[in-house]
Amino acid sequence: QVRLVESGGGLVQAGGSLRLSCDISGRTRNRNTMAWFRQAPGKEREFVAAITWSGSTTYVDSVKGRFTISKDDVKNTMYLQMNNLEPEDTGIYTCAASLGAVLTSIKERYSYWGQGTQVTVSS
Repeated sequence: QVRLVESGGGLVQAGGSLRLSCDISGRTRNRNTMAWFRQAPGKEREFVAAITWSGSTTYVDSVKGRFTISKDDVKNTMYLQMNNLEPEDTGIYTCAASLGAVLTSIKERYSYWGQGTQVTVSS
């Protein structure tokens, strides 16, 4: 069983920065693709960014150039550095782990989910 715990959310003004962390435990191997998703009030959960075990990454267009996904395999932690935040980035950010190694934005491909951390960006 994989357990994911997010931290680092909060309230920030537009243009500010936050770094989210996702602590990963119970992994049987280090080759799972990991991802961040977010859900704004009244909207569907949407893909934000993903990273493979080898470090390949992909982002949703709206965050390219502002967000950076990374991981520390020694600490078993994944990060999402968010810069130049916009009010549209407000939502609950959740980390997820897949069972495979494919770089994908499809949420159905992810089997394990954290509880989420709230990010609120004020204008």
